[in-house]
Amino acid sequence: MEKVPVLVTNFSTANSSLLPQHLYYAGGFQPPDTREWKAMVPTLLVVICLVGFAGNMCVIGILLHNSRKAKPSLIHSLILNLSCADLFLLVFVIPFRAAAYPNATWNLGWFVCKTSDWFIHVCMTAKSITIAVVAKACFMYASNPTKQMNIKHQTIFAILVSTWLVAFILPLPEWFFTTTKQINGSKMCVLAIPEYAYEFMSIFVKLYPIFVFCIPFLLAFLYFWKAYAKCQRRGTKTQNLRNQIRSKRLTVMLLSVSITFSIMWLPEWISWLWMWHLQRGGLSPPQAFTVLAQVVMFSISSVHPLIFLVMSEEFREGFKGLWKRIASKKPFPASENQESQAANSEGLSESVHSEEQLASPLNPQHSCSQQNLGSPDNKDAPVLPDVEQFWHERETLPSDQDNDPIPWEHQGQETVGDDK
Repeated sequence: MEKVPVLVTNFSTANSSLLPQHLYYAGGFQPPDTREWKAMVPTLLVVICLVGFAGNMCVIGILLHNSRKAKPSLIHSLILNLSCADLFLLVFVIPFRAAAYPNATWNLGWFVCKTSDWFIHVCMTAKSITIAVVAKACFMYASNPTKQMNIKHQTIFAILVSTWLVAFILPLPEWFFTTTKQINGSKMCVLAIPEYAYEFMSIFVKLYPIFVFCIPFLLAFLYFWKAYAKCQRRGTKTQNLRNQIRSKRLTVMLLSVSITFSIMWLPEWISWLWMWHLQRGGLSPPQAFTVLAQVVMFSISSVHPLIFLVMSEEFREGFKGLWKRIASKKPFPASENQESQAANSEGLSESVHSEEQLASPLNPQHSCSQQNLGSPDNKDAPVLPDVEQFWHERETLPSDQDNDPIPWEHQGQETVGDDK
């Protein structure tokens, strides 16, 4: 969320001196200083939206496909929750932000203005709490994989619902005070704080970052550190070693997601706190920093799917399988498809019929060929070349030599007689 104090110079009201301290731009609306911002920022947002949408759809498709094969785990459900929150931002927020930046006035309506900043904080808060819960789940998996896998569906559902309820409630003050106003003849989307709520908002802007950003990531890094320490201990059994390797890979992947999330979200918090604690006559942050901070925040939705697909072997294999399934479902022409199906069905029926005749015990030709395959008297049955040569050598050799049980002794006697 970027909010810049509205500097109203010719706003003739009794409380005009208080307006710069209580009125902020909202809804992603900022009158651009230069023409470059009108083109660059929407272009970046469109690229982020396309890349993030494709990546998150792949992650969601892989998770849903894997859930059909086996019981969904808590970690997979939380990763799915992260991807859903990213998808909500990409679909319901970023397109409107891309449309709002180039305009000098707000023309997206009251509802979008009212809910835009609030919904951003809802999704980001849900992701922040999910990161803390997934760190706890990762520590549980490193400690006891069986216990983590046996979590009931009701428990997983309760965790996800509680996460979103907290995320919907915490940023409600922004929703209450955001509205559209006519300022200097132009319609603006602003967050106008009345005088009676100023003390409440002064407390809110101090506690909100602590509950949404500081505490969740502090807990997440603490649990990841414990989980990584568990993975470093060597087990005595082969199964324990395998679980440790899996736990270490999972911990490193989720820790990378958390670090990326916190670093890329930090500039937006710096801009947010700078604006809310700006003193009268103080220097406001540059527009370039404010806008780019939000662009970097939106880029999280594109970076997280790439981390999952690059660092997780399971996601890579799932992506390959998903790509093969999509590629194999290319439509063929109707006539060629019907002809190929008919040819395949005819060939399949002929092969099955021939296999049934060969495998049937009622087929005398097949039974005779199996029983008399090595018989020299069998003229009709097919005889392999090696078998035929074997029987030919047996016929040419003397019968007494064939029946001699100890041929090596007679061979020795023959050699002695020849020497004499």
